[in-house]
Amino acid sequence: MASIYDQDLDRNPANYVPLSPISFLLRSARVWPRRTAVIHGPRRYTYTQMEQRCRRLASALQRVGVGYGNTVSVIAPNVPELLEAHYGVPMAGGVLCAINTRLDAATIAFILRHSESKVLITDRALNHVVGAALAQLDHKPVVIDINDPVGTAAGETGPLLGTMDYETFLDGGDPEYPVRLPDNEWQAIALGYTSGTTSDPKGVVTHHRGAYLNAAAMALEYLLSPEAVYLWTLPMFHCNGWTFTWAVTLAGGTHVCLRRVDPALIFTLLAEHGVTHMCGAPVVLNMLVHAPEDLRRPLSQRVKVMTGGASPPSTVISRMEALGFEVRHLYGLTETYGPASTCAWQPDLDAMPLAERAAFMARQGVPHQMLEDLTVMDAATMLPVPADGATMGEIMMRGNTVMMGYLKNRAASDAAFAGGWFHSGDLAVLHPDSYVEIKDRAKDIIISGGENISSLEVEEVLYRHPDVVEAAVVAHPDAKWGEVPHAFVTLTEGAEARVAAADIVAWCREHMAHYKAPRHVTFGPLPKTSTGKIQKFVLREAARKEAG
Repeated sequence: MASIYDQDLDRNPANYVPLSPISFLLRSARVWPRRTAVIHGPRRYTYTQMEQRCRRLASALQRVGVGYGNTVSVIAPNVPELLEAHYGVPMAGGVLCAINTRLDAATIAFILRHSESKVLITDRALNHVVGAALAQLDHKPVVIDINDPVGTAAGETGPLLGTMDYETFLDGGDPEYPVRLPDNEWQAIALGYTSGTTSDPKGVVTHHRGAYLNAAAMALEYLLSPEAVYLWTLPMFHCNGWTFTWAVTLAGGTHVCLRRVDPALIFTLLAEHGVTHMCGAPVVLNMLVHAPEDLRRPLSQRVKVMTGGASPPSTVISRMEALGFEVRHLYGLTETYGPASTCAWQPDLDAMPLAERAAFMARQGVPHQMLEDLTVMDAATMLPVPADGATMGEIMMRGNTVMMGYLKNRAASDAAFAGGWFHSGDLAVLHPDSYVEIKDRAKDIIISGGENISSLEVEEVLYRHPDVVEAAVVAHPDAKWGEVPHAFVTLTEGAEARVAAADIVAWCREHMAHYKAPRHVTFGPLPKTSTGKIQKFVLREAARKEAG
């Protein structure tokens, strides 16, 4: 009997179109041309206008030489220009690199150099540190300045670094620029840098197909619709805003931009625009529940909040619910486009006591709808651990929403994909109901306010101090940030009289991004194994006890 594949069945433009989130904008502009796509202060753009601006951006980028596979970097808060770059850059065939706004000049310079950025679009409020980064480069990108009226009104300005501003740059572009989808959906769409476990960040390359599917999963999981109003409390530079930069547009919803996370602004925007969805680290939730009464505004609608990183405490959940929020828990990494799993809600959870619900919500959950699989495995045998809620293993994933690999780092890519699964480095257990729950972080990453901090990077800076003999950094529980770095330091003989904890903190703040600097410093000999290895588990316990 002949196989069906023996028939004359060919792939052609009628039955195969590469998946790309570019399509989301084209469709929404066609279906909802007059619907408000973007709100930022007094600025309003319809989907027609957003599409035209993105076409102009793509056209203007091509005119300055951006083509297939070239990197365009953007460093900016959550402003319309960064949102537009998520469409305009790939429309031009380029790869978007959204840079963390909290990084120091040396790290920004490394990213621009390593990514070979051809163009840099920078918000003027960040130009002091960006200027210092550019000064370290032998080959500088074309620089375009963002003059955001909202930032200017707030006094958030810096020196002009480019030859023109963003709006002038767009004026030189064609609003009818013919958009062509990628020839191959495996084509790179974004490059995101993660601190990993080394001082030099790794460049995570993601593709059009993965971005399309992850955004579709977020729209499906969180019931985004044309009536959705999404407030940008999560940085767009974090895994492309956990792909909500594309998911909200897919649904035809409204993006409400926000330059800085400020409880007064958030409550005002929630009330004024009828916000229905937002994302953020637990620190954002803490800011809202502890905001003074006079800043709060009554909400006429329930607001869905997606949070990641450390799970929120039960007291925060109850207070958020009392304010009109509905909290859900996500888990993922830069290497998985952001969210890879969700603590999927079960029908009986609403009737549970708060403490039981909070314990359930602490789980990282199950793979989202577009990820093939996520489970806990023994890294040595590559076999699943028993689903007993006790046996530890490593969280591993496989599917179309896993990165292409690390840029210019084959060894790290091969290690991450060993055995045909992506190794997260996070240690977890698998519950009988197949839900995953993290128990420890194998990579010693500290998650502070949603930001990843490498303990090894902080240790490297500490070891440069002339009076530091030994140093180890672990996570210290923190009510506001979830976790902050805690440095355990051994000083040179006689240095105890002249070096205080504040001196160590000041040294770190001088040599790295301030948020990475230790908030706690403990002096004394470090516990070691018989082979001289520092026992970090002992230090973690000491930090936990100190935190109470």
